[in-house]
Amino acid sequence: MSPRPRKVTDDELFAATHAAMTKLGPGELTLAAIAKEAGVTAAVLVQRFGSKRDLLLTLAERYSDGAGEMMTAFTERHRSPLAALRDYAECMADMASSPAALARNFAYLQIDLTDPDFRAHLAKGARATRDGLRRLIQSAVNAGELVSSVNAARLARTIEALMGGSLLTWAFYQEGSAAHWVRADLDAVLAPYLPAKTPRRRGSAPSR
Repeated sequence: MSPRPRKVTDDELFAATHAAMTKLGPGELTLAAIAKEAGVTAAVLVQRFGSKRDLLLTLAERYSDGAGEMMTAFTERHRSPLAALRDYAECMADMASSPAALARNFAYLQIDLTDPDFRAHLAKGARATRDGLRRLIQSAVNAGELVSSVNAARLARTIEALMGGSLLTWAFYQEGSAAHWVRADLDAVLAPYLPAKTPRRRGSAPSR
């Protein structure tokens, strides 16, 4: 008697779906391809989710619900709010591991923008992400890493806009890695808000 097949969790199926999406564009992505990635049959996916669209919608909902938790994770990973902010930027750059990978992500974004059901999840996740950015910026102000005059909500919106534009211009020029490109753009935006360093008097010993 053959062993009973292992029951695959939804989280494992979502991970397999994401992995398949990193390799295949929307027109190439099939339930069979996702099932192969997960080590199950397509029938398992149909039974669990119904259709490819329903599976992708469920995944989009999971991502939008977890956007706030993702931003909190960056905060918990670093003592410095600015380090957490830069970690977020580098995570965003993962979408552009190559120009082809970024093109696939933009193809899925087109669906998110044009299908009302997907767009609802996109908007929810975007609001949670922007709020997370605002909280990180305010924490940086409170920690003295940014000047007190910073408008946290306005700077969060600027950084939010920067991420997409930075990835797109990296694809235009393809100079160095996307992570380095995005980090440089983020540092340029943050530079005017960094506290001025007090110059040391000539001949004075550094403080210990």
